[in-house]
Amino acid sequence: MKFQEITEKEYKKYWEKHPLKTFLSAPEISELRKKSNWDTYYVGVKEDDKLIAATMLLAHSRHFGKYEFYSPRGYLLDLNNQKLVDFFTNELKKYIKEKKGYIFRVDPYLIYKERDIDGNIVEGGVDNSKVVDNLYKLGFKKVPTPNMEQVGWMFSLDLEGKTEEQIMKEMKPNTRNNIRKTEKFGISVNEIGYDELDRFQNIMEETSKRKGFSNRKLSYYQEMYKLFHDKDEIKYFITELNLKKYVERLKSERKEKEDKLNSLSDAKYNDGEKKNLTNEINSIDKRITDSEDIMKDKGTDIITLSGSMFMLIKPEVIYLSSGNYEEFLKFNSQYLIQWELIKYGIKNGFKRHNFYGIPENINEHPKDYGIYEFKRGFNGYVEELIGEFELPITWHYNLFKLIHKLKK
Repeated sequence: MKFQEITEKEYKKYWEKHPLKTFLSAPEISELRKKSNWDTYYVGVKEDDKLIAATMLLAHSRHFGKYEFYSPRGYLLDLNNQKLVDFFTNELKKYIKEKKGYIFRVDPYLIYKERDIDGNIVEGGVDNSKVVDNLYKLGFKKVPTPNMEQVGWMFSLDLEGKTEEQIMKEMKPNTRNNIRKTEKFGISVNEIGYDELDRFQNIMEETSKRKGFSNRKLSYYQEMYKLFHDKDEIKYFITELNLKKYVERLKSERKEKEDKLNSLSDAKYNDGEKKNLTNEINSIDKRITDSEDIMKDKGTDIITLSGSMFMLIKPEVIYLSSGNYEEFLKFNSQYLIQWELIKYGIKNGFKRHNFYGIPENINEHPKDYGIYEFKRGFNGYVEELIGEFELPITWHYNLFKLIHKLKK
């Protein structure tokens, strides 16, 4: 086996066929990092002139001319091949040290222990504890979940071999009903282009203020678009509702219920149905009034409800980011976006729909449990990745840790 630098072209060819690939380990991400002054290196291991291991290394200057090295979603190799992992890590350590690195971080795209929809460990399922144990033996230290750069827990739905009808049938009743309601409302899911990304960013900004997270700048969404859109590997969507047509549907629905109410006799056994119909009519009247008030307030018939960003790199569709305008949450348009992309995934041969990040240890009902509940409604399973690890390269590691601790 021989450790060596490789070209971006070699790495890309290897990445495209590797089962652990994801958008974060794509070479395009290095272009995004360059905007923040990260350098990029590609290294690998060859055996009989064949590439059997590779990773993309990003390096950023931190203190006193020393560099932090990070391999997003690396390594790309058989992590159960202890001999190969040991060789690659030891050679990588020497390589990073030569490049004035003091730390190396890595967060493999590998499941730790297989879990079910409720986050419980599946007995006899996938278990990569040995991979984690070997990383510890090599000197890696586990990064606490709150400090990890990427998500550590996800929720996914298998698409391979399934039909739209089957997936719809397997959803939770509330999720299925919400999708049907959004379709009935006439909500549209529209893909937007580069020149409209400010609309998406505005939605994310409003959501971030409401939920207390840090929103990315418009330039990030624009760069991601430029890097991945030509290959159809990224899509941004906006949901909209034509309130004028929505009100027309409501009035039509109201008339049907009113006609049915008027057709019922005064017999005692009709009292229950009459009461239900009256309540439904009152509910429709409120929605009509609310919608007319919105049109008057906004000065337009068409309102924007929500937005979502998806990565589409086979084998998975990844639901990466989303936001909603709080005043329009009642329309539940995010359910429709997910359904449209699930159908897209089935039609275009994707193996799974990845709803992406959820809180860790979900079966303990942590904060933001509602995020998981929304995703759980589509039916799927919880995924716990092995996490992020850091490898001290030089004595500067402990010094810089102390500096950061004192600053904090």
